Amino acid sequence: MGALVNLKNTCDNFSVEFEVLPTIDFTKEMDERQQRIFEGVASINEQLAENEKVIAELNVNIDKLTNHADGIDYMVAVASGVLAGIIDIVFVEDFSLEKANEWGNDKTNNFVVKIAQKQGYEGDDVYGAVKFLEEKFPLTADKATNDFGGGLQHHLRDFSHHPTPVGLFFSFLTQFTGKVYGTDVTGIFKIVELKEGDLILVGKNFPEKVTFGVVNWFFHMISDIAGSSSSILEGKVGTGLPGPLVSLLKEISALPIFKSMNEKGYKEFSVWISKLFNGTLLGKRDENGKLIPLKFDLRTELGVAQQLGKQAIPIIINECIVRGFYFIRRFFMEIRDHNVKKIADLKNINWENTLPFKNRTVIRMLTISTGTMTAIDLADAAIESAVKSGGVGPAFVSNMLVKVNFVGVGRFAIAVGSDVKMGVKRSKLRNERIVAMNEQIFLLNGKTFYKQAEMWIAAENAGETIEEAYLLMERTAEAYAMAYADMRSDLKKISGYTVGIEKKNVGLLKEINDILQWG
Repeated sequence: MGALVNLKNTCDNFSVEFEVLPTIDFTKEMDERQQRIFEGVASINEQLAENEKVIAELNVNIDKLTNHADGIDYMVAVASGVLAGIIDIVFVEDFSLEKANEWGNDKTNNFVVKIAQKQGYEGDDVYGAVKFLEEKFPLTADKATNDFGGGLQHHLRDFSHHPTPVGLFFSFLTQFTGKVYGTDVTGIFKIVELKEGDLILVGKNFPEKVTFGVVNWFFHMISDIAGSSSSILEGKVGTGLPGPLVSLLKEISALPIFKSMNEKGYKEFSVWISKLFNGTLLGKRDENGKLIPLKFDLRTELGVAQQLGKQAIPIIINECIVRGFYFIRRFFMEIRDHNVKKIADLKNINWENTLPFKNRTVIRMLTISTGTMTAIDLADAAIESAVKSGGVGPAFVSNMLVKVNFVGVGRFAIAVGSDVKMGVKRSKLRNERIVAMNEQIFLLNGKTFYKQAEMWIAAENAGETIEEAYLLMERTAEAYAMAYADMRSDLKKISGYTVGIEKKNVGLLKEINDILQWG
């Protein structure tokens, strides 16, 4: 209902009442359709935000897997590879198993003497040190020496004589089972049960089993590195122990998957390992045709590791140059891009962009530098081998192999593998990004559909609002007409007072009449 408004003349008492229509509230509560649209848009916005995070993360990872190296980076990588190749040619000696064996034998002898002295040995010779450790730390598995091939073979065939975690496991297992584990002469896995009299070194309780199976095993392995005391006394190198590599190969050879047998019924892989350990595989013959064995035992493996360490020197230098240049150049690029003028401004730098690790740019630079070094190394080895062997003949390959930097070849292979792997991973991430972007487009299309539906509802509401406005205008016109008619009627009623009004207000009635007629 409209409100009643009283208009009063200040001269005479009269009043006019008319209805004023109420103000229409155009804000209405959302209907069910609008509510569904609101919830749908909210859900899509949430999914869009999550999808944008995924795309942003993919972009960062793809950038790391993208090669951004330019001409300067490539020039430095090539120069570093050339320098590393020159260092390798000039300073790194040819690979030699003989020198490796000699170096390893000397180092292990000193090591055994020092360990024996720490355990109470008062002498300073290898023979006394080995004998002291053999007597103080006897090993249970030595009771089965003859069952595993005697003094020349049992260190290889008996798994508890392997100086590896596997060897420790089988030594400990012997303490609980009273059995020794290894392979027979043909290479097939073998279990030997200890005799009653040989169980003296099997612990009767857990502390004793730990002492015999772990402590005694550890110090006995040290004594066996240098060979037995009897062989040292005779001036021989001794059997020694198989190194981690040979031990692993021997343990693997006992698996059922290796079934290939030679004409004597022996596993071919096992025979090859035995020849490698005993020295007949790598041995050389003198001018009389006599074989000079070259044992590949733990001492030789230590010597090989030492020689490979020397070969690693130019590779380490190359790594430092390439990675150091990458860091310094990217650091100055960050300073330039962020307009760093003082130390306090360094906080604005994105340090992750300067790290010379885990990005394809530095990996590509290392691939080029190690490839350059390897090419120089192989070329030098080929030339020297050809000169030494008088051309490309039977001795060419063997002479060349001892001159090759195997660490450099391995590093180059790793760099190439890493580069290729990053490329494959980048392609995979790009495919994932395509999927995520397609999902983003799908979500945006869904949001567009919701907005279109909202627009049509708004258009429908706008039509209703316009119709209501027309009705309001009609009612307002009607109310105005009624008010106008009432006012004219009231003026006629008071026309009887015109004489008095005219006298007091000359011309007033004419002005009112003119106003009403104009309205």
